[in-house]
Amino acid sequence: MRKYFFRRLFWGLVTIVVIVTVNFLILKLVPGDPVTALIGEYPAPDEYIAQVRVEFGLDEPLTVQFANYVTNLVQGDFGYSFANRKAVLPLILERAQYTLQLILPGIAIAFLLGVFLAVVTAVRRSGVLDTTVSSIVMFGYSMPSFWLGQVLVLIFAVGLSWLPAAGIRSVRVQPTGVAGALDLAAHMILPLICVVSFKIAIVLRVARASVVGVMHDDFVTTARAKGVSERAIMWKHVLPNAMVPVIVVLGYNLGHALTSSILVETVFAWPGLGTLFVKSIASRDYPVLQGILVLATVMVVAGNLLADFVAALVDPRVRKSMGARRGE
Repeated sequence: MRKYFFRRLFWGLVTIVVIVTVNFLILKLVPGDPVTALIGEYPAPDEYIAQVRVEFGLDEPLTVQFANYVTNLVQGDFGYSFANRKAVLPLILERAQYTLQLILPGIAIAFLLGVFLAVVTAVRRSGVLDTTVSSIVMFGYSMPSFWLGQVLVLIFAVGLSWLPAAGIRSVRVQPTGVAGALDLAAHMILPLICVVSFKIAIVLRVARASVVGVMHDDFVTTARAKGVSERAIMWKHVLPNAMVPVIVVLGYNLGHALTSSILVETVFAWPGLGTLFVKSIASRDYPVLQGILVLATVMVVAGNLLADFVAALVDPRVRKSMGARRGE
């Protein structure tokens, strides 16, 4: 299994290198001059513009710019943000904490609720409850997150005035302690609904199909023949064996959760990476865009490796199959 993970790690690094290269080239081909973000829209002398290009290495050939970018990237230097006037890495890490505050609880809620609904609907297949739950979940999955977010704001923030419409904290009042935690939770409810409504459908469909498949395995029939209760069969035998596909799907969707939060953060003015990404596009702040794309790539690769590792820990059959691939 160790060789398998080292091999996966190698190909993960290759994937990161390829995507970093493609992202660099694509952003360089995008119309617009990043110098505009540095000096603004006001007229400036040609000498000053040339000085700015030399200072930030924008006068170098594309190959030299890429070599310098990769060299700095390996050393942990993601560049300098033109628009924000600060280093890219601290800026991204500062915004990433707010994005993680949103997507990590969203993934956890989608996992727990999706697995629970999968078990309930799998036991009562093709019934009214199964059809109703599946229809509601698929409706939430099919709704664009930016549209759903606006509808939620109109209903719960504008119409009913139950929840705040945007932001992460109240502007007029700065609560602390328990009141501050409750204020943060109130601001998180509507964005979380948008995140969970998309993720829960994936978890539910995969978990339900896996649970139904395991329920027809021979060891489940043997457990029933021995008089084991249906509840014990479900929670001790079926569910642990059915979790591997769900874990793999969650790992694969870890990076997608980062990118899909862009629209949600934009709708709710959440000060995370998504909002920073949109603003960087508008200001042609290429170093920030490259940094966010690199972070998303690393998260996808890390999520895949983590999913494989957890799946091997949970299911001995996965470890056995890895050993079979090595000829053991």
